[in-house]
Amino acid sequence: MLLKEYRICMPLTVEEYRIGQLYMISKHSHEQSDRGEGVEVVQNEPYEDPAHGQGQFTEKRVYLNSKLPSWARAVVPKIFYVTEKAWNYYPYTITEYTCSFLPKFSIHIETKYEDNKGCNDNIFDAELKDQEREVCFIDIAYDEIPERYYKESEDLRYFKSDKTSRGILQEGWRDTHDPIMCSYKLVTVKFEVWGLQTRVEQFVHKVVRDVLLLGHRQAFAWVDEWIDMTMDEVREFERTIQEATNQKIGIFPPSISISETPLSSCALTGPASAPSTPMCTDAPESLSVPKDRPRKKSAPETLTLPDPVPSGVPQGSNQSPQALSNHLQTSTPPSSNSDLAEMDEQ
Repeated sequence: MLLKEYRICMPLTVEEYRIGQLYMISKHSHEQSDRGEGVEVVQNEPYEDPAHGQGQFTEKRVYLNSKLPSWARAVVPKIFYVTEKAWNYYPYTITEYTCSFLPKFSIHIETKYEDNKGCNDNIFDAELKDQEREVCFIDIAYDEIPERYYKESEDLRYFKSDKTSRGILQEGWRDTHDPIMCSYKLVTVKFEVWGLQTRVEQFVHKVVRDVLLLGHRQAFAWVDEWIDMTMDEVREFERTIQEATNQKIGIFPPSISISETPLSSCALTGPASAPSTPMCTDAPESLSVPKDRPRKKSAPETLTLPDPVPSGVPQGSNQSPQALSNHLQTSTPPSSNSDLAEMDEQ
């Protein structure tokens, strides 16, 4: 298990971001989806929990079979997907990613939002229970973003909002900007396979970091599109876009309903909170990253697995490693591809 805490500051208030993250996740998922690949929304319903009160439960399937490397496509089912379940009690949320084909793999993201510049070192004290974690700050304006996701209109070093007059974000903006908020994300990655655990968990965290950076950049870059929306308006936008996205990837489940009647806490299993984090449906970098992209992250650029041991050869014999380097989506960890992501949804 590898545990890290990410802190992502935004030139917004926590109340504003409640609308912004819903808009961003829906639009991002639609843009990144294509026929047969992308994010299918299975369920999006009000949900009531005895401890946290009323919230929203969402379940999604992230389809990514064609994004897998050839060796993986040979052994996984033709229709391969990662399941995302999210319980959202804003400003406190939990999102989980699992894959039935990889039962020993999971990602757990716990999120809290506060109106500060990321200075609360005790925000997860109750959840950590004395566990050690690495704290990583993400700068939405100046941290490197994967080249294929770069858009000039989303470059916050040059973007200025017409409706809010916020931006351009200068170096050191987090120390001087007002308003400012922070998304605190406690991310636990588990891949309990001997010999691969450390490398895979480090690699997944690199992918998670890229997804968080992209999603939060877009939320502010699109601020003029959502800043005047009410909660009812953004929920209607969410419903419309979700149905369009399901049709875009060629999957036609029963019509999505965002009902007005909260579900009982007994109706759904899982943690009592969480919005889903956006997950890109491009090639999941969970298993590989372009070799020509310089990165200053701690995770390795490629994962190396041993060749299968031929029958008759002792297990202790040396085998030449094989580098896994198929380009999956920046938004998916070794098994997910939608935005692992906030990843966040409400």
